[in-house]
Amino acid sequence: MKKIAIPSTNNLLGIHFGHCEYFYIYETGGGEVKKREIITSPPHQPDLYPELLNKQDVTDVIAGGMGQKAIDNFKHNRINVHTGAPQESPDEIVQNFLNGTLETTTNLCDH
Repeated sequence: MKKIAIPSTNNLLGIHFGHCEYFYIYETGGGEVKKREIITSPPHQPDLYPELLNKQDVTDVIAGGMGQKAIDNFKHNRINVHTGAPQESPDEIVQNFLNGTLETTTNLCDH
């Protein structure tokens, strides 16, 4: 089982991870979504999101862009980070991820 978090703004992938409105969290198994929940993102603070998502038992984060410090903090919390995802709906992104067809580019964050 994987639990995947996708930062979202306006029902699309949030381009800048630290400024998202919501996290879509998908519980998956057998290559399909078993459960989806949406949690409101707390105000941005360094180190807060990795701890928050770790408490939600998230195993993977898919983002457009994320700073290196945040990536390191997620890895410290044993959460895999996938950056460079396209600005699509979280449902499309997670399905493409599960199908092995998610196309990513370079990390869209430069800090």
